[in-house]
Amino acid sequence: MNQLSLIQLISISILPLLFAVTVHEVAHGWVANRLGDPTARLMGRLTLNPLPHIDWIGTIAVPILLLATTGFMFGWAKPVPINWRNLHQPRRDIALVAAAGPTANFLMACIWGLFGRIGYGLSASIPDVGIPLAYMGQIGIMINVALLVLNLIPIPPLDGSRVMASLLPPRWAYHYVQIEPYGFWILIGLMISGLLNTLLFYPIVTLNNFIMQIFIH
Repeated sequence: MNQLSLIQLISISILPLLFAVTVHEVAHGWVANRLGDPTARLMGRLTLNPLPHIDWIGTIAVPILLLATTGFMFGWAKPVPINWRNLHQPRRDIALVAAAGPTANFLMACIWGLFGRIGYGLSASIPDVGIPLAYMGQIGIMINVALLVLNLIPIPPLDGSRVMASLLPPRWAYHYVQIEPYGFWILIGLMISGLLNTLLFYPIVTLNNFIMQIFIH
């Protein structure tokens, strides 16, 4: 992707990013609705229209800043509202709702892999269509894999922490979720120290390469 200008890179990254964060949040809300909590549906958040999900910092500012400085795009959307007390079996259902987001990102990565494969197939005969589609497929895989892996870190309020809390004994889970107000600052500290990059690098590269090998190479 080195031959792409920053403007070109932003242009072909917008759609994969919007779909990655939107589908992630819709998956949480859809599963919650199926398990007894209609909050996201009643608030109009069970839609693939990205506008209700956009967070101006996480969906716009941070991705553009990262892309301009690192060549990598990542972001997040506004979390869908969920009332955990409405769930039929809260301890089990919290884990299912949390796991829905990363699962959706895995499926999205595979879909982008298919688009990438189509793009490579068209790159020789219709390069103006095939080459951008091939790049978009690769970027779509990368963004979704990064979102998946990050959210599996068991630091509240990331999705991995919801799954972890549902598996812990109730007393341990209660104390564990008390970390949530500090979770953002823990992530910032890990990022500044470089530990976050160390934690995420190999899982992201391994899964990214796995999907690329299946669909593109």
